[in-house]
Amino acid sequence: MFHFNLQEFLTLTFTLFAVIDVVGSVPMLISIKQKMGGINAWKVTLISGGLMVLFFFIGKPFLNVLGVDIRSFAVAGSIVIFILGLEMVLGIEFFKADKDAPSGTVVPIAFPLIAGSGTLTTIMSLKATFERADKNEYTILLAILVNLIVIYIVLKSLNIIEKALGKAGLLAVRKFFGVILLAIAVKVFATNASGLIK
Repeated sequence: MFHFNLQEFLTLTFTLFAVIDVVGSVPMLISIKQKMGGINAWKVTLISGGLMVLFFFIGKPFLNVLGVDIRSFAVAGSIVIFILGLEMVLGIEFFKADKDAPSGTVVPIAFPLIAGSGTLTTIMSLKATFERADKNEYTILLAILVNLIVIYIVLKSLNIIEKALGKAGLLAVRKFFGVILLAIAVKVFATNASGLIK
């Protein structure tokens, strides 16, 4: 039976929003839009959502095939999230993007810009944490859906957002969500690391 917890739902939604960082990616999205002559917001949203849902469902079986413990993956995921947070706060690039990747709906917008390694790792880590705590992991799917709606709205409103926030505003938003990510990473690490260290 589905038990809906509003606080958990809001936490998950905000966590994914911070990891995806679609607002912080606005300058890059605008640049890609100019190069491509436009972005198909509906198609990008569908592909990004498909990747997120796919990793939500096949993440654990995939790890079992590799022989990786779910707690180990959650800890590894927390480290990735921590590094992403550091990138956003300090403005240092740890993950180097492939500069020669063809511009298109799938690459680099849907992947890795929106549904990148950080987002997919976070989804799998959150699911692992929820399963360990006997919480309803399907709340994560609702959080993904809300974020996909936000992504679609942002993609359709790129020019308006750029004018409203300005360069300083976009930078402030990025740094704010970076700090949130660092806190989330520490929490996920603390929750799962205790079971690994004996």
